Amino acid sequence: MPFQLPAELVSQPTPFYYYDLTLLDQTLGALTAAARPGNFQVHYALKANSNLPILQRIQQAGLGADCVSGGEVQRALEAGFAPGHVVFAGVGKSDAEINRALAADIFCFNAESVPELQVLNELAAAQGRVARVALRINPNVDAHTHAYITTGLEANKFGISLSDLAGVVDGLDSLPNVELIGLHAHIGSQITELHVFANLSRKLNELQAWLEGRGHQLPHLNVGGGLGIDYEQPDLNPIPDFKAYFGMFEQHLVRRPGQQVHVELGRAVVAQAGTLLSRVLYVKESQQTRFAILDAGMTELIRPALYGSHHHIENISSQLPALAYDVVGPICESSDTFAKAVQLAETRRGDLVAIRSAGAYGEVMSSSYNLREKAEALYR
Repeated sequence: MPFQLPAELVSQPTPFYYYDLTLLDQTLGALTAAARPGNFQVHYALKANSNLPILQRIQQAGLGADCVSGGEVQRALEAGFAPGHVVFAGVGKSDAEINRALAADIFCFNAESVPELQVLNELAAAQGRVARVALRINPNVDAHTHAYITTGLEANKFGISLSDLAGVVDGLDSLPNVELIGLHAHIGSQITELHVFANLSRKLNELQAWLEGRGHQLPHLNVGGGLGIDYEQPDLNPIPDFKAYFGMFEQHLVRRPGQQVHVELGRAVVAQAGTLLSRVLYVKESQQTRFAILDAGMTELIRPALYGSHHHIENISSQLPALAYDVVGPICESSDTFAKAVQLAETRRGDLVAIRSAGAYGEVMSSSYNLREKAEALYR
């Protein structure tokens, strides 16, 4: 069934982001229902979409917040997330960001290096606090996803190498203002081959046993996020299979009594609820190519230019037979291309085009390059 934009929004100036709050609520309902039997603690990854009304809805559904900057920590608190439900990750936390999070008494820092642990200890001591940390380990597990969004291999900048872990753990005794409460791992994004989470679970099982041999009992495990969505057929699969995702950890992860398992999902929560709407400025035909030139570009959705990623595109104004178009934006860059040789209903100037699955890494990565105005966000 073609994408349906509410009639009252059809005449809105473009480009704009449209958020389907009904679908967002349905997704949150499916997520919390799937997490409940295993008592998984779900944190929403703000980097996917930090739009305040969206965050407030997610907070009201009972999720915590996974943040990767001081700005995201502040936004989470503004949206109503309790400090005790906020986790702060990121390979390059600044002193100012750490101090802000310490002052707010957030739940946990996911620490990624010895220098970071040392800085956490120093800054926590200056505030008379103890920084709760989970060691982010690099498990060297292949997520089978795009190279730019793989995070769990030894070649990636994230986490503590397994070969360095013993020295890191031994050094914790010299950091009195740091409290080790867990392990954290995140192996990548847009993961659709769920067996990789079984591989991650087995690696975490080994590490837990090793840490227990050194006298560390961990009340928390954080397995990250990364669950992918269906970019090809968003209407056929609007809500990810959360039950299968959690089932991988229930089957393969060995929990200790009373141990909490945390997950950090972003894209899977918000991507399908968002659509980028744009109008056709011109249809331009060369000897080789027919271009549909939109008023939205890489400034509104950079994923195709950055990753070569796919988004389903529809001309929702036309019911004419389909033709092949290169769908491009107005930005002064050849990379400002949404798709090549895509089949669209015959397209004319002024037609309204929907670029689907844009709720994650759309608005949040937008820019004012070429001095363009930021696109508005509308909700229904």
